[in-house]
Amino acid sequence: MKGEHLQKFWNAFSKAEKAEIKKRYKTLRQEYLTLQDLRKARSLTQERMAEMLHIKQENVSRIEKRSDLLLSTLRSYVEAMGGSIKLTVEFPDRPPVALLGFGDPAQHP
Repeated sequence: MKGEHLQKFWNAFSKAEKAEIKKRYKTLRQEYLTLQDLRKARSLTQERMAEMLHIKQENVSRIEKRSDLLLSTLRSYVEAMGGSIKLTVEFPDRPPVALLGFGDPAQHP
């Protein structure tokens, strides 16, 4: 039943509108990735990540499935792939503020 409604909704769009929706989806998809998506984008397996992090593959799987991680765990995971983490705080009444040293003892002023 849901599938039928969704298909009917989708079919109501013109070819040009569908193309624009797909284009926007791809853009958004690149901006919002899971840890698993990031790993795959770097052409890394869970086994290779486990080797780089000196942990078991099962633990890599657990990390990728969790929605609540320690920043140090996240930082280690991303740095193992060659990336870095930047933490930004946003308030409605002021420009974004970058937090320095949060989760990285080497960066404390």
